[in-house]
Amino acid sequence: MNIRKIDDAISVAPQISPDDVAEIARLGFRTLVANRPDHEEPGQPTMAELEQAARDHGITWVYLPVESGNILDEDVDAFAPMFEEAEKPVLAFCRSGTRCSVLWALSSARHMPLEPIIQRAGQAGYDLRGLIPRLQQQAETHQH
Repeated sequence: MNIRKIDDAISVAPQISPDDVAEIARLGFRTLVANRPDHEEPGQPTMAELEQAARDHGITWVYLPVESGNILDEDVDAFAPMFEEAEKPVLAFCRSGTRCSVLWALSSARHMPLEPIIQRAGQAGYDLRGLIPRLQQQAETHQH
């Protein structure tokens, strides 16, 4: 299991297994978010197995699948309030962790400067500089 911390509220990870959930609970994560569609590739654990493991360990389960390479504004619209309301810290996973970090970045751009977003994602191993135009668009669209 390769957990990559973005900040105190959220970490992301590549695909986890049901057996990883006990360790995830031990590490103190309170919410587990799946950003990967069920059956995306052969052999991945089913979301039902992961959900059961999360519930067995007292972790809130959120299934919010997004298509790889095709994260829509609607996906960000779903992620933002979920993350806002989720019990922290949150662990989000997908195949590589990239979708999770992109969702976090796009939703964070709505209320946070871009520099720390790019920096935190980069420290976690995700280069999101290519997303800057879209991050700016999120920031402009959601200014209060």
